[in-house]
Amino acid sequence: MTTALDKVRKPRSRKEKSSEHTERRPWRAVVDIGSNSVRLVVFDVSQRIPQPVFNEKVLCGLGRGVGRDGQLDEDSMEATLATLTRFKGLARAMDATELDLLATAAVRDAGNGEDFVNRVKEHCGLDVQVLSGREEARLSAQGVLAGFPFAEGLMGDLGGGSLELVVLEDGQAVDGITLPFGPLRLIGGSKSPSEIRDAVGEALSGHKRIAALNDKPFYCVGGGWRALARIGMEQMRYPLHMIHGFRLERDEALELATLVRVMSKRSLARLNSVSKRRLETLPYAALVFECVLDALSAPDIVFSALGLREGYVFDRMPERLQRIDPLLDATQNWAARDARFPLSAPAISQWLEPLFPTASDAEKRVIAAAVQLSDVGWREHPDYRAEQMFLRILRSASLSIAHGERSFMALAVFLRYGGDLEAELIQPFRTLLDQRQDKQAIVLGAALRLAYALSGGSLDMLQRSRLSILDDELTLTLPDGATVPAGTVLERRLDNLSRALGTTKARLVR
Repeated sequence: MTTALDKVRKPRSRKEKSSEHTERRPWRAVVDIGSNSVRLVVFDVSQRIPQPVFNEKVLCGLGRGVGRDGQLDEDSMEATLATLTRFKGLARAMDATELDLLATAAVRDAGNGEDFVNRVKEHCGLDVQVLSGREEARLSAQGVLAGFPFAEGLMGDLGGGSLELVVLEDGQAVDGITLPFGPLRLIGGSKSPSEIRDAVGEALSGHKRIAALNDKPFYCVGGGWRALARIGMEQMRYPLHMIHGFRLERDEALELATLVRVMSKRSLARLNSVSKRRLETLPYAALVFECVLDALSAPDIVFSALGLREGYVFDRMPERLQRIDPLLDATQNWAARDARFPLSAPAISQWLEPLFPTASDAEKRVIAAAVQLSDVGWREHPDYRAEQMFLRILRSASLSIAHGERSFMALAVFLRYGGDLEAELIQPFRTLLDQRQDKQAIVLGAALRLAYALSGGSLDMLQRSRLSILDDELTLTLPDGATVPAGTVLERRLDNLSRALGTTKARLVR
């Protein structure tokens, strides 16, 4: 007699698992040897945005002595060599198909940088790519563009030893400069804060393309500036603890920078969001941040979690993959994996277009992404579907979008699953939406509930029925011989959509 246990697939051997892992999920390991930290990230490179599957950082302080005497000190080099040995073992254990070591300002500028590279080769058997300032800046900008493909403005990446600034234009990194203003270098240097401010201002004003970016956002990359963002979130009691896509207005950012710059180590240590290892460098990171903002007139500051490492991996992807929209790629992959009717999403997007006649291309993109996720929660318990999907979308690491857009998608899908608009859970996140976004999310949620009641996810009803708004009346026209007859649920959801839209009448035409 065959039992249930007999039907369970036999456990795969380690060799079989390794083969399947390598073929199905190509992983690439990148080690960033920075002036302050040495970090290993192993990426799944099968999707448009490189997805980190492992991340470990060690603060070796390799560039601590460069600002003082132009040399990498012995203790920091020994700590780095030990860290690289461990990272090599980790990458090998995870069957990473590639292992790349990238060195930035500390190794590039140190008098004994070449000797250190040779020691890595001798000690670890690994080659180190020492990036020029221009290449480091370009790859950091590529990281921002990997997550924000339509970014326009200025990218700033603050490392321990240098500041890279790159102009972003038409989805490309077009021009940039490298400045020796990393916090570790400033700690060991002789420049006063006023001299640093003058030097940064002079460098930026002397670069015509950068000086002309008065009305464009400033995109921030780097551990020091991410630490600033965390402090800002803590001070604001911000509801979403996610750096990528966090946005500050210019005045808010300047206030934050000034606050951190003048805080003592003791005061900084009291903040839950600050690592003890950053207590010494953080005021300098704040100073440089303040200097850049003083020299520019950027209205918005946007923080990116994607930088040099992600840019390096993205830069080596096939061009066809680079051209794909990262948000829509992520939501399509999610739907293909979890949705019951993944092929219905384009038909639903087209079906509800009459409800958003003034939507911009950017708004249509986010609406389409939310539609992709409107059917992925069906495996959750019905009593928790709305809540679970709201939190999953809010916290998903695979969605590279601004926080307002993330909250819009989460709210729309929450309402699609029958969530209560007055629920306490969602209120803090509605504050991240402007009035237009809030209204659009409510309409979209109601429209999605109607779409699934109408069609059960089938393409036939979506393609043959029609929504229209005329003279303050919402009309749903059903085709002759409709395969899914109308009923009270359909009529009730049509009325709900009409109320969300603010129309005075709702009419069902059979």
